[in-house]
Amino acid sequence: MSTSDSNSYVFEPGDAGPDVSQQIRDISEVPAIEVITTAAVHLMSAAAVKLGLAAEDNAAELKDLDEARKLITALAGLVTAAAPEIGSQHAGPLRDGLRSLQLAFREESLIPDAPGKGPGEKYTGAVN
Repeated sequence: MSTSDSNSYVFEPGDAGPDVSQQIRDISEVPAIEVITTAAVHLMSAAAVKLGLAAEDNAAELKDLDEARKLITALAGLVTAAAPEIGSQHAGPLRDGLRSLQLAFREESLIPDAPGKGPGEKYTGAVN
């Protein structure tokens, strides 16, 4: 059997050196809302590239709808879960970006998903 102490872990940098210690101090100063929105923006950017929406000449070569579906679903889960914590001022633009990606996916997909079955729609509801 395990006790509650054996299930917890405390990170101790140990021999990691001064750079890691400085990075830990730096990240400790970043508000959670900034970490959440940064993660969401990274997911949005990656999904846009996988949808072939990059501004590069080779955007069509970068298109991968299977990967885009995964990224959009992850983004939907993050935005839905974080919305009550980050407030409508921050969640609103994230929801708008998510919806735009969901609609772009629907347009790019050769085989349309049933309503409510598109990427992230189990978290957001059907998007039309």
